[in-house]
Amino acid sequence: MSDVAPVSRYRIAEFGALLADPARVAILLALMDGSARPAGELARHAHVAAATASAHLARLVEIGLLAVRPQGRHRYFRLADDGAAHLIETLVAARGVRSGPSLPPTHNGNAALRNARTCYRHLAGRLGVALFDALLRHELLITTSDGLRLSAGGVGRLRTLELLQSDDEPVMVRLQGRACLDWTERRDHLGGRLGGSLCERLLTRGWLRVCPSSRALTVTGLGRERLRNLGVG
Repeated sequence: MSDVAPVSRYRIAEFGALLADPARVAILLALMDGSARPAGELARHAHVAAATASAHLARLVEIGLLAVRPQGRHRYFRLADDGAAHLIETLVAARGVRSGPSLPPTHNGNAALRNARTCYRHLAGRLGVALFDALLRHELLITTSDGLRLSAGGVGRLRTLELLQSDDEPVMVRLQGRACLDWTERRDHLGGRLGGSLCERLLTRGWLRVCPSSRALTVTGLGRERLRNLGVG
């Protein structure tokens, strides 16, 4: 999504038609956890034949929503970049605002997704919204012309909580974030590269754990303690 062709009514109509197919949308949603998956797995997820999935994947790559990486005998597909993920999130959130939540609250798996999940590479759900609110409330994030960045106080707090170390701190400080409308909570969580990097650290430092075969995340005992120190309770 980085090299965008000049916008015209025809391109917008083409793009809309591309996303009008449920199988293509199913493929895109399956990749919202930031993973790379082979065509066969995506075909099964979309409930279409392999040949049909291949045609869909080719179109999604062509328009710039997906990227493909050959590896051995397989080709692995993933979302092209954060911009592609943001577009899908925005469309899902807009649809949810108009027609209500699409995840029934009574389903246990859906309840887990509502509580905490990966959305592309960042933290979403109730926990993601609560963390974003806490970072803003305690002025650990600042707004710049480029988006959201960690403040000096934010750098210090994350360093104290061992989310930042001396070798990766300079990179983290330069990363940009953005407010991303959460499609189940109807409020913002932290997106962009900063959001993705922060979520990665929450996982690698043991605050969060990935649920098997799901985008849902669970909070560990360490995570509950450290999140309270960030004002998330």
